Amino acid sequence: MPQTRIDTPIGRIAIHWDGETLTGVDLDPPATHAHLGAEGMPSAIRLQLRAYFEQASTGFDLPVSLVGTDFQQRVWAELRRIPAGETRTYGEIARRLGSGPRAVGQACRANPCPIVVPCHRVVAVDGLGGFSGDTNGRKLAVKRWLLGHESRKPRP
Repeated sequence: MPQTRIDTPIGRIAIHWDGETLTGVDLDPPATHAHLGAEGMPSAIRLQLRAYFEQASTGFDLPVSLVGTDFQQRVWAELRRIPAGETRTYGEIARRLGSGPRAVGQACRANPCPIVVPCHRVVAVDGLGGFSGDTNGRKLAVKRWLLGHESRKPRP
């Protein structure tokens, strides 16, 4: 599958796609990961990522292919319903799905397309919780940045 690394306000990320469909967002791509730049990336993916990082309220309307269990698919569908600038707790999502908060957290951790499938909008009842398997460090700083970015007022 094609892939490329791009520089963003949260650092270098890798984008994976198949045809016009987004298949992955890697927040920590290895240095040897594909070339840098958006050449070859489908224009809708490139344009929507650029628009999001300029103004989070634009959101995403991309075809995505998410490989996971039925439960993970249900969690990821719930994540896509959370509007930019809002959050839900792991417990709230768990109650909607008849599950437990830890299972929701594990599905969030397994999310192959963070940012586009906004697992960063899921927080603990008493704080941020984790992000992509991290409970401190760079990925948690990315979660803070994304939430802050989404809570800013749109530019006129």
